[in-house]
Amino acid sequence: MKGRKVLRLTIFAADFIFLMLGYIFFFYFRVTTGWFDLIMQPDFVLPMLVVNFYWLFIFNFVGMYKHVFAPSRFDELSELFKVTFVGIFILFFLIFFDDYSHGVESTSRVIIFYYWAFLLAFVGAGRLIVRSMQRNLLIKGVGTKKGIIIGSTQKAVDVYKDISAHPALGVRIAGFIDIENQTAGNSLEGIPVLGSVREIEQVIHENSIEEVIIALEQHHDSVIVDIIGRCETYDVGMKMVPEMYEILSGQARTSQLYGIPLIDINPEPMKDWEKNTKRLMDIVFSFLMLVLSLPIVLLTAIAIKFDSKGPVFFTQERVGLKGKIFRIVKFRSMYIDAEANTGPVWSTKDDPRVTRVGRFIRKVRIDEIPQVFNVLRGEMSLIGPRPERPYFVELLSQEIPYYKRRLRVRPGITGWAQVRHKYDETLDDVKGKIRYDLFYIENMSLRMDFKILLRTVFVVSLGKGHFE
Repeated sequence: MKGRKVLRLTIFAADFIFLMLGYIFFFYFRVTTGWFDLIMQPDFVLPMLVVNFYWLFIFNFVGMYKHVFAPSRFDELSELFKVTFVGIFILFFLIFFDDYSHGVESTSRVIIFYYWAFLLAFVGAGRLIVRSMQRNLLIKGVGTKKGIIIGSTQKAVDVYKDISAHPALGVRIAGFIDIENQTAGNSLEGIPVLGSVREIEQVIHENSIEEVIIALEQHHDSVIVDIIGRCETYDVGMKMVPEMYEILSGQARTSQLYGIPLIDINPEPMKDWEKNTKRLMDIVFSFLMLVLSLPIVLLTAIAIKFDSKGPVFFTQERVGLKGKIFRIVKFRSMYIDAEANTGPVWSTKDDPRVTRVGRFIRKVRIDEIPQVFNVLRGEMSLIGPRPERPYFVELLSQEIPYYKRRLRVRPGITGWAQVRHKYDETLDDVKGKIRYDLFYIENMSLRMDFKILLRTVFVVSLGKGHFE
């Protein structure tokens, strides 16, 4: 883990250095060639620093420093080209707007494409140099990820041999997991069998595992489902060796690393730039909502105090991203100690525990407004699956396969299930909502979020939906 942090910092430092070199050579080219009319000597240091930090921000925003391992040099340069293409056009229109607002006719808008050429050449060369160094470090064992292979048959052994033969993959196998617990404590190819599938969570935790590779046969479908469910809340990459018929029939999309075909299980739902944009939208919209709703918040607080005994706000433990527990904040809509005699139970449509003011603020969703504080703290998002209580998470995880897949994304104030499904009062209702939540996770996008926001406005205006 520490070695990979060093590699990330190395890539960041290399980008900074080669961005400066590219700007220096561009500046020399611009000033000394005589190709461009210069009314005065342009500034050097301040523009260089501003532009360099602009590019570092763009690179970080789109996730170019998140992944240490580049699939290939071509992919590295292709991503650099696409990111800088967008970034250079942003600069182009900023310069155009500045020139237009000052009534200036400038050739700087053409010069910027020369700068782009220098930028691509120098940063691209820097990235190739760093990746070559990185490859050598990975071969020496610096910055590698610890992985486990699920399986103990010849298929699993073959996968281990392939990975071991290519250390530049950056994965070091710590051991095998035996699905039938018949070889636990033994070893295969000199690598220990660390335990059974039932012990996989303990193995991941104790060995700091970051990569899980499933090498099982087709008839182990139920075991694979169990494995995915057990690994759902851990920050591990999951890959599976596909059956050949799946590849030939087009039922599986594989990535191939040094000839090893692998299926990615539970890939990232959104690209990094989309996730960062989504987070930025959460902060901006939550702040605006907080400011604009301030009069409503004050009136609601007064009404709750006059209507029934107890605090204005209600907090409760919920399960968030990757299983992390947080306390959700809402306006209190029930009488205090509402579950003292019943324990955790789902709300019903005409719940007698709800106060008079509570019925109204639930109907128009005012009780949800304080959750913007959870959004601003990063515990929730505006859009996402509704967070559930730990008791119900454990209960539903046993009843519903893949339930914990909801924990792969930040929970939301509203979501696809809330605008598409009725008020849930039973386990069957919850199961229906899970299908909508999983559909959202598999199709997450900014476009989808905007669609849900618009539908939420419609649902709230008609007093429908449920945001428990």
